[in-house]
Amino acid sequence: MLNVTLRQYEYIVGVADEGSLTKAAAQLNVSQPSLSVAITRVEQHLGRAIFLRGKGSAIEITPFGHRLIAQARSLLTLATEIEQGHDATHTWGVGCFADIAPWYLAPALKRLADRFPALSFSGREGRFADLARDLTEGLLDFVISYDVGFEGNFMRRKLTDIAPVAFVEIDHPLTGRDELELSDLEGIPLILFNEDLSQGFMRDLFARMHLTPVIQQKVASLEMMRSLAANGVGVGISYSRPPGDLSYDGKPLVTVPIATPQAKTEISLIWSSLREDSPDFRAILDVLSP
Repeated sequence: MLNVTLRQYEYIVGVADEGSLTKAAAQLNVSQPSLSVAITRVEQHLGRAIFLRGKGSAIEITPFGHRLIAQARSLLTLATEIEQGHDATHTWGVGCFADIAPWYLAPALKRLADRFPALSFSGREGRFADLARDLTEGLLDFVISYDVGFEGNFMRRKLTDIAPVAFVEIDHPLTGRDELELSDLEGIPLILFNEDLSQGFMRDLFARMHLTPVIQQKVASLEMMRSLAANGVGVGISYSRPPGDLSYDGKPLVTVPIATPQAKTEISLIWSSLREDSPDFRAILDVLSP
């Protein structure tokens, strides 16, 4: 519970600005005795003097008072912004699913900065559950992601369709294929991402095709998947396709498209349906989803 009210902080700042109880009382539309009593009560509660005021002499601000007044100004500014729903200082947050962030997040932030030089933007990569939570809690305004794990109060615009690829060791029997079907991977050791939602999505996909995957390894990163595949641990499946044919440890590998139509998924721009609308929001939405 706050013992000093915002109104009392307004009184303190008003007296500091006017340099006089009389002038401050007129400016704040309060009687001078009431103003004096309010400030005295704050000083008694804090146990320190904010002003030195003697009869017939000018008001002086103590060193403690200067520090308190600076903090009170910041508090009143913040309270005003909250009350008015002021977004001028708002930093617009754009999240992106971590595996596709190198392809989508930086270009999106560049477009926004070029189009809206007066606004502030920040980007953050994350996993499905974290991104959904941050949208719900207002920590992010938009998310670019596969539409996985965003159940409930969310809206979305489709950005593109994307098909998975298989990462294969250079000597693997599948290396010479121009494309694969999911059925070609049944019985072959697979490398999948270890995130629950991502792994569940792949399991559901195989189940819809009446296939049973053999999961050899679970990984947290795309490059770990590619490295394991290049070293013959299994075949990696991902919706992200980096350029190049070498893993981080320098081993060659082959990337083969998976042509099964049911394996395609959407990359979407997602936002909370509960957030407030505004001209800035609509303009940013249109730039992110041309």
